[in-house]
Amino acid sequence: MNETQETAVSPPQLAITTAEIDQLATFLQDLPNPVHIHYWGQPAVSPAAAEALRLCQTLASQFAPIHLHAFSPPANQAYPILEFLGEQAGAKVDYGVRIVGLPSGYQITALIAALQAVSFQGVTLEPMTRIKLQKLASDVTLELLTDPEDEGGPLVAKHIFGLAVAHKQIKSYLVMINMFPEAAVRYSAYTLPHLVINGRTHLSGVTDETTILQHIGRAVK
Repeated sequence: MNETQETAVSPPQLAITTAEIDQLATFLQDLPNPVHIHYWGQPAVSPAAAEALRLCQTLASQFAPIHLHAFSPPANQAYPILEFLGEQAGAKVDYGVRIVGLPSGYQITALIAALQAVSFQGVTLEPMTRIKLQKLASDVTLELLTDPEDEGGPLVAKHIFGLAVAHKQIKSYLVMINMFPEAAVRYSAYTLPHLVINGRTHLSGVTDETTILQHIGRAVK
């Protein structure tokens, strides 16, 4: 989304418990590089958007490398969108990592995966994957359909977010289909997680990094 005027946000109210924050600290307290969360939502009109904002506020207030920037979306967008940007030489870098909808349930772990992928700048990928990505010359859009009860979603999210950070032509979206059931219908997603590559190549179930890369190669031929 195009960046517009940043909006002011109220002081954070904890969206997660102190015990949950302590658990998150295992994964987030040692992030090596800053992460900027761009929040787009209308908390005044959408409970999901309000909860997403509180969640992001909590993370930004508890973990120094995480910075929150809130923006007003178009009037017809009630659902929240979270964009995860990195930083290099003091400037923000948009790697194309997105979560559409409120990450809840098991997808809190997917949220952690997004933060880690951006902060570690893609080094979580296998070395061979990074070598193979150098040959990619086409735009790729990865859409991961999941919901709060999908245990496998975070496993696939880790891979697609890492791929987006590692290559400027890959954009990765995690879509919460409990908020967007029409996405599941459009892509005939009968099981979760369900990964769609460039709108036409489908992978159902938990998929490893190598398999995703192979199907990216087929999708862009």
